[in-house]
Amino acid sequence: MSQFKCVLVTGGAGFIGSHVVDALLERGERVTILDNLSPKVHPGGRVPAYVARDARLVVGDVTRREDWLTALEGCEAVVHLAAYQDYNLDFSTFFAVNSVSTALLFELLVAEHKAVARVVVASSQAVYGEGRYRCKEHGSVAPGARALERLEAGLWECTCPICGAEVAPEPAREDQAGPTNTYGLSKLDQEKIALVLGRTHGIATSALRFSIVQGRRQSPHNLYSGALRSFVLQALAGKPLYVFEDGQQLRDYVHIADAVAATLVALRHPKAVYRCFNVGGGEGKTVRSLAEAVSARIPGGAGIEVPSYYRVGDTRHIVSDTSALQSLGWQAHGKLSESVAEYLEWVRPHLGSVLGFEDTLGRMLRDGVVRKAAVSR
Repeated sequence: MSQFKCVLVTGGAGFIGSHVVDALLERGERVTILDNLSPKVHPGGRVPAYVARDARLVVGDVTRREDWLTALEGCEAVVHLAAYQDYNLDFSTFFAVNSVSTALLFELLVAEHKAVARVVVASSQAVYGEGRYRCKEHGSVAPGARALERLEAGLWECTCPICGAEVAPEPAREDQAGPTNTYGLSKLDQEKIALVLGRTHGIATSALRFSIVQGRRQSPHNLYSGALRSFVLQALAGKPLYVFEDGQQLRDYVHIADAVAATLVALRHPKAVYRCFNVGGGEGKTVRSLAEAVSARIPGGAGIEVPSYYRVGDTRHIVSDTSALQSLGWQAHGKLSESVAEYLEWVRPHLGSVLGFEDTLGRMLRDGVVRKAAVSR
């Protein structure tokens, strides 16, 4: 049943955005897409074949006032998914895109008296950084970013900031935040801008802290797409799967269908306003288990190597507590094995234009974003 005259989805030609567009159209909503068709995600700036032709497409950028105004025309709700994600060292760009675009959205909604009643912004699990851990002696602690000296020595686990003992991870809750990289900082900034300005000006607003979303349409060209993309492309190219650190770091993977369902809850539920919510898979999986799940789907398997690489600013373990969103009727259903199988099936037709791409690992090593521990353990 249609609820809004029209919903604007920024980044609607991308991975999560295109699935949200499809779901909204299936529910009878009119949809406008605002997307800059970045060549890093969409080669040649071409519109992907999967983008719904029933949606109005505005090719533009969320950093440009005139593009926002064109896209907002006739819309009563906004799902702001467009973001800058990369491993580059251009720190200012993260804030120029993620934070400033959100401030610009609310500026225009208020100054131009737009009839937008609902806004959902995509935040990220990255706002937690290392999150909270449990020390046997000192209880719940926040160890903060791991020291480079420990990473250089191949000592991967977090330690208690009080006694120095190794600690066990706790599920991250919405009342906690402590980003350790530029992307996480910009997303925390973004959600604060949205929630504060939304409440101040009476625009019902929610923020979703997505964990690692996986599934069909995840761009094989986007270097930021994550471990599943990397493992699948390495495996299909007949190369070993490189696992960072020791592969035992915990990650929280959520299926694209569950991410879309969470977005619809945030867009419609009266108790979702002026709040942020975790959107995760409900349990931690090791990075090595993801590599093994990919290898198991490759005829003859794929080798897995653990060469003691680590990414600067990366977290050791992070799993989200999703009880707040569950209280509104949402539940994660997707399985890691389903995400792997679906992505493998979807990506195969694109291999001809992907496998010749720049050596991502080599670039990150040159930039110092990824380093190799001096001591392997």
